Amino acid sequence: MHPPVAGFHQLQPYTLIQTVRLPKTKFLQPPYRAMLKRIFDIIFSGTALVLLSPLFFIISWLIKREDKGPVFYKGERIGLGGRPFRMYKFRTMVVNADKIGASSTAKDDPRITKIGGFLRKYKLDELPQLINVFRGEMSIVGPRPEVKKFTDLFSEEEKKILSVRPGITDWACIWNSDEGELLAGADDPDKVYMEKIRPTKIRLQLKYVQQHDLLVDLRIIYYTLLVIMLGDKVKKKIPELAAIKEKE
Repeated sequence: MHPPVAGFHQLQPYTLIQTVRLPKTKFLQPPYRAMLKRIFDIIFSGTALVLLSPLFFIISWLIKREDKGPVFYKGERIGLGGRPFRMYKFRTMVVNADKIGASSTAKDDPRITKIGGFLRKYKLDELPQLINVFRGEMSIVGPRPEVKKFTDLFSEEEKKILSVRPGITDWACIWNSDEGELLAGADDPDKVYMEKIRPTKIRLQLKYVQQHDLLVDLRIIYYTLLVIMLGDKVKKKIPELAAIKEKE
């Protein structure tokens, strides 16, 4: 038997990963579309990581300066085919925050650090997911990856969401661009998430699975940047979200 090769493959040596049996679906991408999407992801994420490296350094220094804790948060999420992976974010909460509170985070969550509030406001905490994209665990555009306790609730229809790579942004992210605001003040953020966010989020994620290609991805990237820069008023002009009712 050959010894394991050194590198990130050693993170979970000899581990058997249980995957999700996906329902038969006509929505799976043709091979050439998947190849084009992967090439786009590699070029986009690789270029962005190089260009944004000075910003990564500044954010890392600010996080370290505040509480000396780790720069990155590496939370387990469920990805393509139901396989777990570690998703990178700039840490915006106190150390071990996932062990002392809900998995859904309100805007007024006391676990959020000072620099963390700023990073979350402008979505800068999501930038390290470019590393996940470059490694092939995520895509620039795709359904946001969930924690296992939420994917365990998937119906057979909803499991189709796991037939594509999870992404940094998608239609659901544009529709619900400030989840923390909606969850603010909630005694049970996870309950509010399940009741007010998840149903529409799932519907939009399935919409992406059913109809996506490189042009759709470029539209989603464009609208995501517009919403970050100009706010919620942009959403009313997005045809794909026109039929979605306002969040209660």
